[in-house]
Amino acid sequence: MTSNLDAIRSLFMHIAIFYQYYNSPDCPTTARLYSFLQHWSPRHKITLLTTKTHFDKRLSDVFDWVPAGVNLIMFDVPYDNIMGVKARLLSYARFALKALAKGFFIDKPDVILGISTPLTTAWAAACVARLRNVPWVFMVKDLWPDFPIQMGAIRHPWLQDHLYTLEHHLYNSASHITPFSPDMMTHVLATPVLPEKVTMQFNGTDFGLIDACSQEQVEMLRTQHALTDKYLVLYGGSFGRANDISTLLTAAKRLSHRHDIHFVFVGYGFESDSVKNTALSLANVTLLPPQPRHHMFAWFKLADVSLVSFLDLPVLATNSPAKFFDSLGVSTPVIVTNPGWTKRFVETHECGWYVPPENPRALATCIEHILSNPAALAQAGKRGATIARQQFDRTILAAEMESILLKTAGIGRS
Repeated sequence: MTSNLDAIRSLFMHIAIFYQYYNSPDCPTTARLYSFLQHWSPRHKITLLTTKTHFDKRLSDVFDWVPAGVNLIMFDVPYDNIMGVKARLLSYARFALKALAKGFFIDKPDVILGISTPLTTAWAAACVARLRNVPWVFMVKDLWPDFPIQMGAIRHPWLQDHLYTLEHHLYNSASHITPFSPDMMTHVLATPVLPEKVTMQFNGTDFGLIDACSQEQVEMLRTQHALTDKYLVLYGGSFGRANDISTLLTAAKRLSHRHDIHFVFVGYGFESDSVKNTALSLANVTLLPPQPRHHMFAWFKLADVSLVSFLDLPVLATNSPAKFFDSLGVSTPVIVTNPGWTKRFVETHECGWYVPPENPRALATCIEHILSNPAALAQAGKRGATIARQQFDRTILAAEMESILLKTAGIGRS
């Protein structure tokens, strides 16, 4: 790996990036691209086409919005995960069309990176790549159109067929594809694409932010929120329709007699009112507003166990949720409800537990059982941190992605 990194340091390329939801660590989101840009921008020219969606939702002012050297093109296209289907579709279309139009006037890139979701963003990247005769790489963060179809957002068969046709066309037109999980990779490879142009890359986590989080910060949270002598069960992330928040709340209610077990929900989304009402009615549940990403690591470190939950839908079992990587990165074991790759991962590496989705009784029983064995909990956390350092480090992932972009651009070949 070191020799590969040394070899690419002297190479230069112009990367144009199409991504509707760009964010920084000052936002309550994963900020993966920010980490990658920090790695790339000192050596490459970067043009980023995105929106103000998260710019207006920054919760702190610690980080520059983009790393130095990034040419930012930011459109005013509102989006929020509490939007209805029509409003979301309109937001997707507006960004895609704006990015498509602007993409013809930026300096010609050596390679284009299109990041889904939604699929329309990848479509805009592909169109600009084709018309400007530039190769492009498709970063697949979620499976579309499977996600909106299985969630019931897209019901018309003719539209479903058109979207599946578009998905397959984009896979074929991309020079390289980087899905976010092993199960996403399996999905992509089930379409007519060449296996050699598909590279799985985990979502990953930021060990620089993890290492900067002090134990003093963790203990301050424990004192501020009266969590001394309590086991902390944490859900940190989006309260979206897909996250099966109702199961977590019901499990908390089933454990309300255990005054030593406390649930903390940190986040925002479609189910925010449900979480708020439960926190008002149950003494063992606390709701906190979204936190900047760099603050969330203190919460993950404070937690005894972290919850990673989704509805029982096949597409959701492929997900690559940031909270999974962040939790293991700080040595906190996880309970997952995905019957896919995360289940296989925690069982193989013994760094967490699986509970069937939408089963609050099983979840409550699992929580109570694992918290009764602190030694096993600590060992699971240590194993998770070890494998996370090996496989989830975003500095390594950024370097691997840089190599893919260079190869796709045809730069550095003999």
